[in-house]
Amino acid sequence: MTNAELERTTPRAAAGTRTTMAALVYHGPGQRAWEDKPRPTVQDPGDAIVRITTSTICGTDLHILKGDVPTVTDGRILGHEGIGVVEQLGAGVSEFHVGERVIISCVTACLKCDFCKRGMYSHCQRGGWILGNTIDGTQAEYVRIPHADGSLYHFPADADEEAMVMLSDILPTGFECGVLNGQVKPGDTVAIVGAGPIGLAVLLTAQFYSPGAIFMIDLDDKRLAVAKQFGATTLINSADGHAADRVMELTEGAGVDVAVEAVGLPATFAICQAVVAAGGRIANVGVHGKPVELHLEKLWDRNIAITTRLVDTVTTPMLLKVVRSGKLQPSQLVTHRFAMHDIMKAYDTFANAANEGALKVILTSGGLL
Repeated sequence: MTNAELERTTPRAAAGTRTTMAALVYHGPGQRAWEDKPRPTVQDPGDAIVRITTSTICGTDLHILKGDVPTVTDGRILGHEGIGVVEQLGAGVSEFHVGERVIISCVTACLKCDFCKRGMYSHCQRGGWILGNTIDGTQAEYVRIPHADGSLYHFPADADEEAMVMLSDILPTGFECGVLNGQVKPGDTVAIVGAGPIGLAVLLTAQFYSPGAIFMIDLDDKRLAVAKQFGATTLINSADGHAADRVMELTEGAGVDVAVEAVGLPATFAICQAVVAAGGRIANVGVHGKPVELHLEKLWDRNIAITTRLVDTVTTPMLLKVVRSGKLQPSQLVTHRFAMHDIMKAYDTFANAANEGALKVILTSGGLL
């Protein structure tokens, strides 16, 4: 196959002389830098090269920087969320065209392997969660998206980028890993441990099913106040170590039907185990970098289910419709905005969320490109 057959290029890209771009690069635990990297090029017929206009920072990026995700190696460009404009296309891409605005999915799906045919895109044999993990990600001027037909979504003409970028990861993650895996039903009592962006996404989407009560548990009163605005019925600050006792007291010793772990720490998973009711479900959403204790000596006879999942993004089309209808407004999660070239400051703000009052941090290209 010739180069001409392999890729379709915009006049802008063809005429451009720059071969490098700026990007946020991981250099091992605790080490990150905003530096020049080679601009991506089409490598396979299914590739799209996307110019990033809006991105954001995920809690998983912080886990990476702590060394919790060993598949991420020195030199990797981080980021797996974004909105952008298609600059180049491989000859095998049929669903998108050059110049089109797109939503980038955090999960890459070939749509052809056995896992994809089962709707388990996160375990795609040719993709899965690779952006900002095993291939370069979206916290850069440009990104290469493999299997573009299964990994991009058309950006609605009248949509808001800050709302749409939440469909890259946070909304489908909260909904699929928390709400669907937790099998939230009308009238259920739900405890969400962690009022960060993912926990709040669980809170927003759990209300699709009209639970009877939603307990939000966190160390940060500011985040708990936001959770109250978003629909939580009871707020519990866990700083005193007695959050589980408080939940059991409020449920008259019964516990909750669904406990959602949305942090990724041994202590938060322990709370879920302590508050789940007989016949209940524990849905783990958080990224765990350390072992946790499973208290089977207490749970073996409780008829509970424990679920784990990496987001598959199979619900993204449905969530896109709900966001466009105005019934779900994820842009409420945005607290800070930065130009992409200020990403180092943005990371500092996001990592210091308690003092900064940060939830989702938006990065925009502005006049960088």
